[in-house]
Order: sequence, then structure tokens, then C-alpha cells
Amino acid sequence: MTLNNSWKTALIAVSASVATIAGYRAIDGYRNDVVINEAGSNGSVMKFANLPAGQPGDFTFAAGASAPAVVHIKAKSSRTVRQMPSIFDQFFGMDDDMFGGPRTQNQESSGSGVIISEDGYIVTNNHVVEGASELEVVTYNKKAYDATVVGTDPSTDIAVIKIEERKLPAITFGNSDEVKVGEWVLAVGNPFNLESTVTAGIISAIGRNINILGQGQRRGQQSDQKQDSPIESFIQTDAAVNPGNSGGALVNLSGHLIGINTAIASPNGAYAGYAFAVPSSIVKKVSTDLIKFGNVQRGFIGLAPLELNNKNAKELDSDLDEGIYVAEVPEDGAANSAGIKKGDVITKVDGIETKSEPKFRELIGRKRPGEKVTLTVNRNGKEKDYVVTLRNNKGGEGVVKKDPELASAYGKLGITLEDLSAKDKEKIGLRNGVRISEIEKDGFFGEQTNIEEGFIITRVGNAKVNSTKEVKEQINAAKKNGEEGVLICGVYEGSTSRNYCVGIPVE
Repeated sequence: MTLNNSWKTALIAVSASVATIAGYRAIDGYRNDVVINEAGSNGSVMKFANLPAGQPGDFTFAAGASAPAVVHIKAKSSRTVRQMPSIFDQFFGMDDDMFGGPRTQNQESSGSGVIISEDGYIVTNNHVVEGASELEVVTYNKKAYDATVVGTDPSTDIAVIKIEERKLPAITFGNSDEVKVGEWVLAVGNPFNLESTVTAGIISAIGRNINILGQGQRRGQQSDQKQDSPIESFIQTDAAVNPGNSGGALVNLSGHLIGINTAIASPNGAYAGYAFAVPSSIVKKVSTDLIKFGNVQRGFIGLAPLELNNKNAKELDSDLDEGIYVAEVPEDGAANSAGIKKGDVITKVDGIETKSEPKFRELIGRKRPGEKVTLTVNRNGKEKDYVVTLRNNKGGEGVVKKDPELASAYGKLGITLEDLSAKDKEKIGLRNGVRISEIEKDGFFGEQTNIEEGFIITRVGNAKVNSTKEVKEQINAAKKNGEEGVLICGVYEGSTSRNYCVGIPVE
């Protein structure tokens, strides 16, 4: 007896639901008891009976199990542009203000995301949500929700957003360590604003480093010591991936998530046969950290890895031409404390054979500060295991939670303030004020103003300020009141007769 299409669809849905329930696993410490679904070991590939050798089989189960968990993300953003005057405008004395000054351009973009918990947490790419002022999520059943950003990690191009809903169809995580070249996979996403599109292909390669996150920086000569160096160990596939697929799911034939589609290699911006996905092992770790701590807990090992080959092995006078050559070991790093030396060759990480630098960085990147990693090291022809306790970017072994203030309207300004003593104010000739002691290059003040360090803020809006606390309160209050911006005024020491003002956004 043959099932009709309706019964077949229902059977797939029920099967997917049963697999989902069976795969639930709580993650210790998650806020609001967030859980994700995780497949058991050795269950990564669905087996199909009675299929001719070399045939891909039936993709309907994988599509039915994964597609409901993939969402469409619409991002709205705005940017300020300045119309440059021509030589004729300058000749006739026309300035920028005559043309209305800077203009605001509104932009819309779209991408994909994957529901990872039934209470609304969604993983996507950082570049999908970066700079967005509004986010809208459209689910598989055409329902639309406003979304907020939980956290982002540019070093892996992963972000987590959230919608307020319950009993959502969360995807089941597969084990990306078990994927094999030649294995069939599906890419599920929303290319060109076409909602819920499924394409098929195979795993073309694993552990790919294409230098898109590191802006082409030199690797192998850079220690991870106290810096969030990019982690690129992509799964490469030939499943068709196009603009809009970013942040969508790469799944195996069981419908389990093995990667988040992130990039394509193309001369014209459209699919050309090469697509790259962040492995689910990294996705799971990064999303867990963002939800639990607000930022990614990177474990730093304190060495500069260099992938060996037959050419550089001779230059480095290494007896091995495979493995990870230790090019640098900072004295104050974790590796040095564990006994690792320059010139050592790492052959395994926690028992996993490691021949490529991207794979090495991925294996270390899965761990948090305080966790241990076992490195199998070849030194002078003899192998020995070294246990390294990873550190945080401050040199300690504890997790570093994100300062909530960094996400506030004040935190986005990128400034550090210091209170002035009564003696300081008397010397300068002021009754009130707060000095800017430091300006970050990538904050609003560093990027959008000419204000320099040492500037003394005397007024925020209509309120006089006399402490760091008062400045923060006034800026954050403006945001709370729904204002788009607020005026900050002040002076420089030595020229208190001249007042400077700058408008800052508080959105």
C-alpha cells in the first residue's frame, strides 16, 4: 500500500518530532533553561535501503526535519552619508549645509537563521545582523516576529538573536567531526528572498581557511596570546548557496545541523560551485557562550602555530613535514607554563590527529578559559603529551563575562571618563565637568568626531554633569525616553572660553 503525499508529510513531521524530543539535552548554566537538540554519536548519516550504488537517495526526510527550523531574517539599517561639493560649489561659496548637510540612507538586507532552542534562540551569521537597527524574523509557517541581538562573534562570523515565542521547531545538532568528504548534504536557507529553499550537494573539503575573517592577515606567525584571532576551519560544499543563504543550515541526510552556511567563492557574487560553512562544533560552542555569558569565552593557548609541509620543514630544520610547528611561545602564556617550547611539533590535540593550522585553531577554539587541552608533541624525534590549562585574554583562568554597560548607549561611544577633583576644577576654572581620559578608535567618538582625549564634558543635553555617573545616566536616559540623539558640550583645558558641542546617537 502506498502512502499519499499528505500522510507521507505527516509521517516525516512525526518522525522529526520524535527525533527532536529524544535528542534534547540541557546545557548547564544556560539562562532560562535553554536547551538544544543533539544527535547521538555515530548517528550522523541516514541509511537508505534498496538504493543503487552511488545514488544520493531520498532527501525528503532531511528536508522535512530541518526546513521548519530555518528562518528568514530581514535586517534594516541606516547610515549617514555626506554629499561632497564639486569644484563649482566651492567656487561659488556653497557649502555642505546648503545641500541639507549629511543625509541618512535606509538600507534593507536579508539572510537566514536556524532555530536552536524551542524558546526562540536563533543562530545566524554576524554579517547578517551587523549594523542592523531593526530585525524581523519570518518562520517556516509565515509568522513574523521582531528579534533582538543576544550576542555576536566576528572572529567566527556567528551571532545569536532571539524572538519571543515558545514551542518552536528547534534543529538537532550533528557532529561536524564525523563528516566525510563525499558525504551528501543539504543547504537550507532563503536565497534572493525566496523563503525556505533546499539545495543538495556533497562535502567537497573540510578544514578550509579562506582568509575572509582575518582580512588576509598573515597566519602562522601570530600567537593567539590575548587576541581574538579569527577561527576559519570551514566545511566546503558544492550545494548551491547564494546571497540570502548566509546564516542558514547545512545538514546531513538525517536532517542534523553540521554547519552554518557563511560564504561563497564567486567572481560575480552568485553561486559558482564553492560554498563554506562554519562547523557545528564551533557553532554550538559560540552560541552557548553568547547566550550564557553575553560574549565568547576564548581559551588562549599562548603559541604561534605554523602548518608544516615539505618545503618549510627544510627551512625550519624540522625532521617532520606534517603537523603544527610551534613558531613562537610567549613567556607569560599557557603553553610556556606547560613546558611547550619553540620548535616543538604538535601532532595531536586531545588525541585528534592535527595536520592543519585551521583545524588546530578550531580544536582550541572550542574550549573556554580554565579548561585543559592535551597536546601530543614531537620533540627531537620523541613524542610526549603536555597538558595545557587555557587562559582568558586577561591572563587568568576564569570566564570573563561581558560588561552590560558596553551594550548601553553610553558604552557604544567608546570613551573612558574620569572625575575631576575640586582642586582640578578650580585650576581649570570650571564649576563642573568630567574629563575624557581615553577614546577608542572603533567607538563613536573615535570614528565620527574630532574630539580628542582630555576634552571636558560639562553638559549632556540640558543637564550639567559633574561625575562619570551623571554622564552615563543622562545618555542612557535619553535613549530610554525615545530620543534619537543628545547634545554633549564641553571645553578643553586652557581654552575654557570656547565651548564645543557634538551630537551623539542614543539609539
